Amino acid sequence: MKQAIRIWLSLTLTFGSFAPQVFAQETDSLKKYQPPVPAQDTLKKYQDSTVHQAATKAPFFKSKAFKATIVPAILIGYGLSTIKGNGIYSSYDAQRDLQRNFPNFKTSIDDALLIAPYVELALVNLLNVKSNHDFLNTALVIVKAEAIFGITVFGIKQVSDLERPNKENFESMPSGHTAQAFLAASIVHSELRHRSPWYGIGAYTIATSVGAFRMLNNKHWQSDVFVGAGIGMLSSHLAYLSHRNRWGRKPSIVMSPTYVFGKPGFAMNFSLDEYKKRKQNPLYYKN
Repeated sequence: MKQAIRIWLSLTLTFGSFAPQVFAQETDSLKKYQPPVPAQDTLKKYQDSTVHQAATKAPFFKSKAFKATIVPAILIGYGLSTIKGNGIYSSYDAQRDLQRNFPNFKTSIDDALLIAPYVELALVNLLNVKSNHDFLNTALVIVKAEAIFGITVFGIKQVSDLERPNKENFESMPSGHTAQAFLAASIVHSELRHRSPWYGIGAYTIATSVGAFRMLNNKHWQSDVFVGAGIGMLSSHLAYLSHRNRWGRKPSIVMSPTYVFGKPGFAMNFSLDEYKKRKQNPLYYKN
């Protein structure tokens, strides 16, 4: 039992250590009362500002793209380095140790935990804990991330042609279950980290458990799980980076009576532009 606990903690801490790390500014209303700046001074101010921005350009490791890809890259890189018998602690080594200590382990809980982070996100919203973005935009990000995940995971499965440790088929690399769980956990982390880091910690703990269970069930190699975790997180990050669709706007549905071809009815107009952007007050999400 002690050996089982040590291996479980080792798997959990290994995955958890790669979890990503965690305001809007108010507009100065006094600016509209300031006198207009002459055109020449405005041009000079713009030129000086451009030169200043070029001189103080942030280094690449502080860019959004770098921050979005570094953790997934580490996970994927480590996973690829342990394929089959490669690496200091290879996939074969991990599978041998797990089967030695848990020879008859079998559970289907990993199937249920796939969407558990999404359930967590839904529950906290029902409890009036507001997400970082409105429902519509969060849903759009999820759909985009799921599309990236699906194309990437199933494409790699067909190309890699790696046999599962239980000899079931040749679709082992990467772990789709782990990728899905980490994608959902990353969404939860992004949407709720402004409220508390514990939401993300809980979601990543669930995702880590999914990866551990896939290995304990002898469904996946260590390399499959790490690559899957990286792909899941990367899919989420790419969805957020590429999403430019009306942040902070609320959809509206306007109905009005109509009379077409001699018959009365109702016309429905669905618009995203009817409402202004959400209040810029940073305390808005704390209400």
